[in-house]
Amino acid sequence: MSEPVPPPPLPVTWRPRRGRLVAYGFAVLIVLGAVVMAVFIAEPFKLPDRLAIVAFGCVVAYVLHLLGRVRVEADEQGVTLVNALRTHRYTWPEILEITLLVGDPWPRIDFSDGRTIGAMGIQGSEKARARRATAELAALIRERGEAREN
Repeated sequence: MSEPVPPPPLPVTWRPRRGRLVAYGFAVLIVLGAVVMAVFIAEPFKLPDRLAIVAFGCVVAYVLHLLGRVRVEADEQGVTLVNALRTHRYTWPEILEITLLVGDPWPRIDFSDGRTIGAMGIQGSEKARARRATAELAALIRERGEAREN
């Protein structure tokens, strides 16, 4: 990045576009497919079997929802990382830096206690968007973090 990116106004939320579209699109297709299969499946299958097919489709859709809900939220108090399985909340002084290397699936955020957590809400596959979001979050970290410059 040749020129610095100014920090965006808070609150701000970064979330992937393609990942959400794919996750929720497939979730709808799977649930609809399970319902159609349950309705038209051959006679040896009874009602409990048909309900199990629909329930399995709903479980798969829920897993896809977990992948589709990922995001990074920044507000006046800090950053919230909503990843597939866990949600992490950090205040600005706890955050040291964010890095997104070429080929990484998402950026990594380093914290003052030595932990590093992936920010799945910024998808590295969305190249220009990911670089912009990472630069904006880095600007916020510089502005509000513990290592801020006066």
